Amino acid sequence: MALPTAQRHHWIFSADPHHYHWDTLFVKGKEMWHGAEGKPDAIRALKQVRKGDRVLCYHSAPERSLYSIAEVTRDPYPDPHDPKGKNLVADLRAFERLPRQVMLAELRANRALRKMKLLKNVRVLISSITDQEYLEILRMSGIVATPGIPLP
Repeated sequence: MALPTAQRHHWIFSADPHHYHWDTLFVKGKEMWHGAEGKPDAIRALKQVRKGDRVLCYHSAPERSLYSIAEVTRDPYPDPHDPKGKNLVADLRAFERLPRQVMLAELRANRALRKMKLLKNVRVLISSITDQEYLEILRMSGIVATPGIPLP
């Protein structure tokens, strides 16, 4: 069961489209995301992710764009493929492709998003975003609010 919108947090998860394209998530429907790759900053951020949170899926270079929305279906847990037990993973469910990808240059040009962690360091693998930033990105992608229907 998903969290109520008021308790849901929003994240940006980054992936190299040559290594993992977010279309794969839509083909499979649900998948274990292991993009933290043992990096301490990413693991610290991933520890804060919870079931029901929404994730904006970002393709790093060369595309550099927000691509789709996913939902976290399980709290982060130890990577079963990591013999050292240092890496965390999270299960994601494909939720919705953005009607239009939002390019990094567009994010940077939007003054409402100037404090986003991703814009300060594009190499960050996981970053939290505020509810306002999430709604602004949805608006930029072409998703607009309809009265009485919650946004994804």
